[in-house]
Amino acid sequence: TPPPPPPPWRRRATGGDEQGQISLSPLGSEQQRTRGRAQTPPGASSRHRRERAPAGGDEHRPLSLGRSLAAPSGMEEEEESRRERLHFRVCRFILESGVKLGLGSLPLASACTIYHRFVARTAPGAYDPYLVATAAIFLAGKVEEQHLRARDILNVCHRYLYPRLPPLQVDNTFWDLRESLVQCELLMLRVLNFQVSFQHPHKYLLHYLLALRGWLNRHVWQRTPLGPTAWALLRDSYHGPLCLRHRPQHLAAAALHLALLCYGLEVPGQGGSGRDWWQVLCEGCTWDILQEIGREMVAVYEMDAKL
Repeated sequence: TPPPPPPPWRRRATGGDEQGQISLSPLGSEQQRTRGRAQTPPGASSRHRRERAPAGGDEHRPLSLGRSLAAPSGMEEEEESRRERLHFRVCRFILESGVKLGLGSLPLASACTIYHRFVARTAPGAYDPYLVATAAIFLAGKVEEQHLRARDILNVCHRYLYPRLPPLQVDNTFWDLRESLVQCELLMLRVLNFQVSFQHPHKYLLHYLLALRGWLNRHVWQRTPLGPTAWALLRDSYHGPLCLRHRPQHLAAAALHLALLCYGLEVPGQGGSGRDWWQVLCEGCTWDILQEIGREMVAVYEMDAKL
């Protein structure tokens, strides 16, 4: 008598039949988008639950999908470039969907930060990125006290990914998607150890703008959109993982410095007293840090031009 087939969650962990999660991604198959739910199957033991929903940390990372460890460097670089483009598109999806939902700058920044942190702590390709992004929007609204209904988030995100399809109906597909959204949110909280409250650079940028407003010429300040430009640069920087690499004070100073360079403005007295404006306003900030963050911000726009 042949042995019984392994349970579905075991087949999925070993790279077999892909079941157990409703996907929002346009990269997935139609079968993958219409089958299963993002939850542990009924009757699964606690050991299986721990394997599929890690609590965070390197020792609890989910199972990989079987990538070769001895791949050539050229293939590794190509794969890394592909992942960067994918994450860029997903972050654009978060920002544009959040704007349609009426989210402010802080909830959008929290959603992107949650997504980047979750991706950094999980294996590549282990989860559907668009489902993770949708759950990040849902969670960020709660963290920043700008609550959104799950139905509104699903409708907007589904419309963004599939503009030619009719709106979602309240049927089995909708309830499966909603269940996947809730289960993914719980998974993200466990992977991030429930640390989802962040210190964003926006408040520092406002303080720096108020300080420079008194230093610059009044007519130059009125005819130059320095504030909106720096704010836009800061928001666009969340397309990449800059929020994980640098302090929020340095990000705010670099965005303002890049905005000054865009309009060719110089702060009066800069260099005369031996201290530049970013050294006065931002403790620990150096010229090298500003240059490094500025290059990474410019690389975001170069990535956008390549897509």
